[in-house]
Amino acid sequence: MPVIATGRYGFALLGVVQAVLIFTIMILTVPLPLVARELGLGPSGVLLLSAAYGLSFSSLLLLGGRLTDRHGGRPVLRAGLVLLAAASIACALAPGYPVLLASRFAQGAGAALTAPAAVAVVRVLHPEPAAYRRAMATWGGLSVLGATVGSVVSGAVAAAVSWRWLFAVPVVVALAGLARSGSLPAALPAAPGHAPAVRRPALDLPGAALATAGVCAASYALVASTEQGWRSPGTYGPLAAGLALLLAFAAVERRTADPLLPPGFLADRRRATALAAVMATAAGTALTFVLLSLYLQQLRGWSAAATSAAFLPYAVVLLLSGRLAGPLTVRYGPVAVTAGGLAVAAAGLGLLAGLAPGSGYASGLLPGLLLLPAGAAAAFAGAAVLATGGVPPERTGLAAGVFNTAMELGPTAGLAALMALAATRPSVVGGYAAAFAAAAAGLALTAVAVAVLPRGTPATRTTSTTSTTAPEHTTRIKEFTS
Repeated sequence: MPVIATGRYGFALLGVVQAVLIFTIMILTVPLPLVARELGLGPSGVLLLSAAYGLSFSSLLLLGGRLTDRHGGRPVLRAGLVLLAAASIACALAPGYPVLLASRFAQGAGAALTAPAAVAVVRVLHPEPAAYRRAMATWGGLSVLGATVGSVVSGAVAAAVSWRWLFAVPVVVALAGLARSGSLPAALPAAPGHAPAVRRPALDLPGAALATAGVCAASYALVASTEQGWRSPGTYGPLAAGLALLLAFAAVERRTADPLLPPGFLADRRRATALAAVMATAAGTALTFVLLSLYLQQLRGWSAAATSAAFLPYAVVLLLSGRLAGPLTVRYGPVAVTAGGLAVAAAGLGLLAGLAPGSGYASGLLPGLLLLPAGAAAAFAGAAVLATGGVPPERTGLAAGVFNTAMELGPTAGLAALMALAATRPSVVGGYAAAFAAAAAGLALTAVAVAVLPRGTPATRTTSTTSTTAPEHTTRIKEFTS
């Protein structure tokens, strides 16, 4: 009989898994030109390959959250890890573009199952509100850490050996997670004298199909806009279809007895503002990696390995700030930490807005690359607590799915808008500077919106159809203080 993992050990295992899910998004970002040359890809092939993982990841997260709430965190976690490992092996061995593309989509599907399931298991490991709050404050910084490590490592590995070796990381982590998953708890224990927990939510297949198709189509359109422009049928066609599908999803959810995304779930002001903070911060960090990678490699002639090395100080500051963000969130509350983090990140992007053709690394880029991760770590930590706090245990998968969806849609929508803005400037570097300035303004405005949020311990706003006969400890979940 396996020994049940303690909260610290289990959290460490799940935290590595979460970081690797985001790491896997970024592993082709820097070496993508090498992949394109090896496989003979044109612009459309490069575009779809770069977006495949994120498209399936973001579009399937709500379904992954519902499957988690219906079947429990541990079995869905195992299913996601199996799919992630198999797809990663297929990516590494892909003989050509079609297999690699299909495998990247499959990787994203595995991640969409794994991410909300991992949060559900974290909730079981930390059933007390204060402990769960501390855990989620740390969890919030894991995604940006994974993205940073992916960007830093990918260029060096691709230059030293081959980009195919990068897929060994998700394979090893997924197999390790599967090997140790038996030590993770399966569900929250029932209170003495009570039957275990609440009824399982319905699957809501119509809602799942509409949400998946809508998010995927709209996200693809936003990605395509950076290459094809907004007037191209390849952009406005999928965008119109995606918006229509999402409107149909909203209509269906209002009439469904057990909706995939309860209409009132996003009406909570604290949660909605926290999700906006996640999207804005994720967009700002993604913009930095994309624009500075283009600037250093295409305009300054740096190699992929040198470009990756340029982000090492960013990664170090992010790691150190992530360790501090959790305790700061516990001490000062998620509202203050999120607002402060957004303000610091906005200052970092503001410094990068001074980018010029001859900007030096130490004086022109490094100050912004030190401030941005310090603020981003704090913003993600506090926003994770605000976005997932006050949710009943039987809706943990939903909260995790929505949080991760915001994490994925932020870079997609933000990059599309900011790159469109950059394209309006007469010079390439001037466009990059304008995009950084706009991102800084967006984070600053979001910081103000977070700072004016109400504080205290508001009553729980239940957004699910919780059974009235459920044990008291599963239906009365106290909102975290801010």
